[in-house]
Amino acid sequence: MANRNQHWTPSLDGLTDDDAGHPPEPATPSVIHDAMSFTEMCERFKCYFTDKINTPQNVRALKASTVVTRLAEELRDDSQNPATLAALLWCRAQFAFSADDDSGEGVDMSRAMACELVACEFTSALSAADALRYLCFELPSEPEMEVQESGVRPGNNRESGYGTISESSTFLSGFSASGDVEEGPGSDYVGLNTLEIAVMADAKRFISHRPVQMVINGIWDGSISFWKKLDIHGSKTPHFYNARKGDPYLRLRVPKYQKVFEAAFFTVLLALYYVVLAERNPHHITASEGALFVFFTAFIADEISSIIDSGVQFYAQDLWSLLDLCMVAIGVIYLVLRIIGVVEYSDDITDTAFDVLSLEALLLVPRVFSLLTLNQYFGVLIPCLKQMTKEFCQFCILVVIIYCGFLTTFSLLARDRMSLKDTAWLLIYVFFGSSYAGFSAMREISPVLGPPLMIIFVTLTNILLITSLISLLSNSLTSMMSNAREEYLFMFSIMVLESSTSNRLVVFFPPLNLLPLILLRPLRLILPAARLRGLRIALLKASHFPFAAAIMAYERITGVKETRHTNWGPARTPGAGASISSVSRRPPLAGLGIFSSHGNHRRSIVGLPSEWTGRLRLGPQAPVQNHHHHHYSQHQQQPTKSSASSTRSARARTIGNMYRDQDTMGDDVRDQEMRRMGKMLEELTRKVDAILEHHGTA
Repeated sequence: MANRNQHWTPSLDGLTDDDAGHPPEPATPSVIHDAMSFTEMCERFKCYFTDKINTPQNVRALKASTVVTRLAEELRDDSQNPATLAALLWCRAQFAFSADDDSGEGVDMSRAMACELVACEFTSALSAADALRYLCFELPSEPEMEVQESGVRPGNNRESGYGTISESSTFLSGFSASGDVEEGPGSDYVGLNTLEIAVMADAKRFISHRPVQMVINGIWDGSISFWKKLDIHGSKTPHFYNARKGDPYLRLRVPKYQKVFEAAFFTVLLALYYVVLAERNPHHITASEGALFVFFTAFIADEISSIIDSGVQFYAQDLWSLLDLCMVAIGVIYLVLRIIGVVEYSDDITDTAFDVLSLEALLLVPRVFSLLTLNQYFGVLIPCLKQMTKEFCQFCILVVIIYCGFLTTFSLLARDRMSLKDTAWLLIYVFFGSSYAGFSAMREISPVLGPPLMIIFVTLTNILLITSLISLLSNSLTSMMSNAREEYLFMFSIMVLESSTSNRLVVFFPPLNLLPLILLRPLRLILPAARLRGLRIALLKASHFPFAAAIMAYERITGVKETRHTNWGPARTPGAGASISSVSRRPPLAGLGIFSSHGNHRRSIVGLPSEWTGRLRLGPQAPVQNHHHHHYSQHQQQPTKSSASSTRSARARTIGNMYRDQDTMGDDVRDQEMRRMGKMLEELTRKVDAILEHHGTA
């Protein structure tokens, strides 16, 4: 195996059509090593894919390419740098940003897909603890990156991007990679973890990859937590939740519970909205309207806090966030107009304020039912609606250009008989299907030129433009529905990450989020940060006790699954329940825990434990069988190590392929494939035991 510290020199031995008929070429030198910083890894990966992929390729060709498989093998066998996945996804964003076209067949898009495929293959070989460490790795700030480049090794908490942090988020604070790394969509990722970088890079294949979804599902239901203690020295460290040691108030950070309380908040807000519109008192502000003011203010403060925590780019990824901004704008206009109307005793301004408030129902009613997007059917429709809206807005540019041309011509022809306003509305009627209105007025516009121009306009709009628009939206919908699973999981992942990855230790639910603004915000001028953080924690415990008690009662009734010692992934190393930053990389013994050694026993595990299936079922659990080893002397075990290592790598590749292929298999076929693979590996285990026993007796 090549020296891991050896500097890599790029070559141009890309994949050719004759590769299938020739023996495999020698393995390429190590592309990366563990001492590299994130910036250096990005540069190496980018140079590697740029030199190796020079022609457009589809996904099928890339999966069979040695460019992808060799790099995936090297990373799976040797890499222990937690920034590996983040660097691959960074390169994916860079290549996608500089793609020649949007068809997905350009050279840069092929390189982007190759980066994503390598990331998927590498993730398939990770254990649960390692997957958590790699996927939740957070990019450090520039000073921290300088510390890393000066020689800080794993074990330092800052090396993994975590540590004691302030109440203010550092998301999107302007990180700029050095060297050959270009400015682009991946240059502002400081403070984002690997999962968030995948979202920003639009890596939907990676996000929908089964091991990644297991981590996201764990974050969603609280099996994975980012905070261990709720005190002034609390640090952000991803770990598996331990119900016996966890702080009950930290369960308020679980996205599943946050969404439930958020839906309750919007329900109360909608009820107050209907009460205020039913009363409609123009002369003074009633108690219900005052309560509506409080809820609106709390909602606005919560949205501002979300933008600060997530960053504008990541916040805008969620369609509901855009609707929330529209609700905030309507609410602010209503509050201002309503206060002005009451102060100046103006009935007109007051009526305008209530008219503006009536617009809020267009967004508030759908927002109350936003939890329906957790269902896959409704969850797919939201991304489809968002994409079709983009397509429609782009198409409207052509419509406006054509409309302005005809409007100018018709208004000049009918300048003595029709006003510009009447002509504009007439063309709008014609565009939306009222052709008879145009034919009735065409001679009034111009006896000579009016009829032929109107026929051209009707044909162009009602036949060509409308038909083209319908076909365009239909193709967009078909394309989205063909990737329904990826689109749904991508949207779900955005919702989970937006709710869980804030750098704030203390988060208040609205409308209680107004309490720290009123009581503690002025104290920032006189109290130190540690003291102020302690007061925020005390205020959280005092104000959110009912919420925490309800959560604990629910978990006590339903039962919380223990995931601290999960067996997903390869064989668990000792101390898996410890801090993620201190867990060493598992050997690539076939990445999914199908074989797990502990002590003198070997277990054969088919499928995955229920803790990690989450909302994606992998099929029924097969029984666990125990096979006892024989004890051998040191000289007897030594000859079998190389064979075991090669068998282990072969198993890793087999399981990686199985993981990759499962994304396109149906549930029934997947279950059959899992059972068949389990039986095959059990048979392989028995043969290996027989060989070892034969060597031992010999």
